[in-house]
Amino acid sequence: MVPPGHSFATWPPSGLPFFYCFSLFFLVLSNLWSCARSASLSPVDVVIPQNATSQSPFTVVQDNFLGISFELNSFDTLWGETPLTMPNPMQNYLANLRARIQSPLRVRVGGNSMDSSTFVPDQFQMIIATDPNAYFNDVPVDFGPTFFDVLNSMADIVGEMDFIITLSMQDPSNDTNVIELARAADEMLGARLDSMLLGNEPDLYSGHGTRTNYTIQDYIPEVAEVLHDLENSVYGDLIPNPVIGGPTICCSWDLSDVLDAGLSQYPYKYYTLQHYPTNICNGANAQNTNLSYFVSHTNIPSYAQWQNAGVAMAHEANIPVLMTEYNTVSCGGSNVSDTFAASLWAIDAALNFAASGLSGAFLHTREYGVLYNLFDPPSPTDSTASGWRTGSPYYSALFLSETFPPSGVAVLDINLNNSIYSPAATVAGYALYGQNGTKCDRLVLINYGNDGGNARNFTISSNIASTAGVRILEAPSISETTKISWAGQTVGPNGELEGAQTTQYYTNCANGCNISIPGPGAAVILLDVTANNASFYVGNSTITGPGYQENSTEGSSSPTTSSSALRSRDGHEEVWRWAVAEMMMLGVLQSVL
Repeated sequence: MVPPGHSFATWPPSGLPFFYCFSLFFLVLSNLWSCARSASLSPVDVVIPQNATSQSPFTVVQDNFLGISFELNSFDTLWGETPLTMPNPMQNYLANLRARIQSPLRVRVGGNSMDSSTFVPDQFQMIIATDPNAYFNDVPVDFGPTFFDVLNSMADIVGEMDFIITLSMQDPSNDTNVIELARAADEMLGARLDSMLLGNEPDLYSGHGTRTNYTIQDYIPEVAEVLHDLENSVYGDLIPNPVIGGPTICCSWDLSDVLDAGLSQYPYKYYTLQHYPTNICNGANAQNTNLSYFVSHTNIPSYAQWQNAGVAMAHEANIPVLMTEYNTVSCGGSNVSDTFAASLWAIDAALNFAASGLSGAFLHTREYGVLYNLFDPPSPTDSTASGWRTGSPYYSALFLSETFPPSGVAVLDINLNNSIYSPAATVAGYALYGQNGTKCDRLVLINYGNDGGNARNFTISSNIASTAGVRILEAPSISETTKISWAGQTVGPNGELEGAQTTQYYTNCANGCNISIPGPGAAVILLDVTANNASFYVGNSTITGPGYQENSTEGSSSPTTSSSALRSRDGHEEVWRWAVAEMMMLGVLQSVL
């Protein structure tokens, strides 16, 4: 196009550098190529089953389906060493998730490190490392009651949370420390204690050298022994109501075999699993560095449904199953773990867990520098400063925190474009049904296409919905690690969401409509909503540091509690106790000096 006032004969103006003209020509050419590329991508027909009631096992999941899992040994470097030193960025990271759900945010603290650590009731310091030469995947520590103070204080500030911790099974014949930890957790967390998991990955005890030739037949009697001791402790019955979870297996045992061997006779609250699709424990190889694996939906069902026989048995017994730890590549992640491909994969995996009968899933994060982390402080020794790094899986958590409504939904993999069976498919899709599985209220559509952000149309047929509201997760490519946005926003160095929040509304879908999703990208789609009544979260979920303001939910007139009000609420006095303690210590130091 020639600018007004110019002709082809006089454009470009004399003296304009040749490279400018060439660049302009290249820009026009690339835009034309992008349009042609976008047009060449055939629309995807979104076929939605009438209901999900035939799904087996049929499971209704809640808005807090997605939780966060932390390793104990590095917990103080992320949440702070005392209630008064909890990093502002971590408060914001958690508040962003908590603000988008109505149920308590699920947090699990455990891992190999908690299974091999010792609770010290009179230890003032939160965590003390006890073995400087420990294997990095199993770092034992001593931890004290401050651990529970910090958990409670974070929940007081951010909003209610449900906590899961681990009780060690490494030495069941000497479970005195297990009793002490269970008592402290019950007394200090109260109603916030969701579950105590008995052991962590006992199917690896033998392989890791923790126990010699350890089998399921060894495990079941030891479970009975620890449960008996918890019920008959010197403090009384510590588990009068179901609160125990397990077996928290990951690799070598099947849940169905553990249940058949006798675990099903005990009053468990949850059956728990942990699973990664691959590992890098023995170094990088073609499998654990293969980015293409994580952008193909055909690989998801075999991974997510790895324990489907045991899950079916759990449903028959009405015991929920949780995936208490998952991420891309165990033992610290690989080159794929911090990419946008990992963001999309974690969403796909979580929704498949939900569609396969699980009631919750926890994305795992660890110490500074682990590639699959959701967030990292500026350094391993300074967590209170700004300048945190946001990992790509955190965007999965943001996305999933707005995926499930508080009324509960059943999730169904709709085999979009035959994506369950066809390796050539670059899409995936899920329908979310409310009203006990009878009405599709929401869709999640994933575009794995590495198309430079070029959009692809997903066609929703007529008579599905009259309108739709859409929020998009996107990045320039599947290998992108930083330029990722959710609903138009990115996460800043203080854990705050930056940029204008954006939602697309389609107002004429009664006869069908095309939902445009960039490649790569994913969308949460609310059906039959408008800007006036959609339940998307709207507002600023930052609670500390620059940019704080009160929160709201789109379409809701209910007031919310501000951070300052949460800080002064009754019920937990850990912050004030710590303030007094630190003031006394300061006074002592001043008198000495």
